[in-house]
Amino acid sequence: MNIQPGEIGHIIQLAIAPVFLLTGVGTNMLVLTNRLARIIDRTRVLEERLEEGAPAITAKARAGAFDELDVLFRRAKKINRAIFLSTFCALLICLVVAVLFVADALDLRLVTPIAGLFVLALVSLTGSFIVLLKEVLLATEFQDILRQRIIRDNPP
Repeated sequence: MNIQPGEIGHIIQLAIAPVFLLTGVGTNMLVLTNRLARIIDRTRVLEERLEEGAPAITAKARAGAFDELDVLFRRAKKINRAIFLSTFCALLICLVVAVLFVADALDLRLVTPIAGLFVLALVSLTGSFIVLLKEVLLATEFQDILRQRIIRDNPP
């Protein structure tokens, strides 16, 4: 089949919308990896504090550090799941673009597979946002617990 220059323009136009979505997914992944980096940094600080100051640290402070490490581990697992789902979404979007090009260039009727891949990509992205929301709620809940401990241990 001989593809004309005007047809290439049409193929590129078809691929533009998924590429914009891919840009948004990339931004989401940037947010997720930044959150994971902050969780890892905080984990390292707590682990160093526990290792270096083992004899000097109070039992109460030690227990609090272990509680926080537990929450940080749970948060990291959630962020890792969200990163996986966003990455899977990005891969599906790339497949959508590739299949759009092939289908249009070869004049194939691949509407159902393209729609299926796109819907699956959106479901994956939605899952990523849901897991991110759960991680944010977990972080906020733990911050509230810490605030309550401080108020309880240091009455006005």
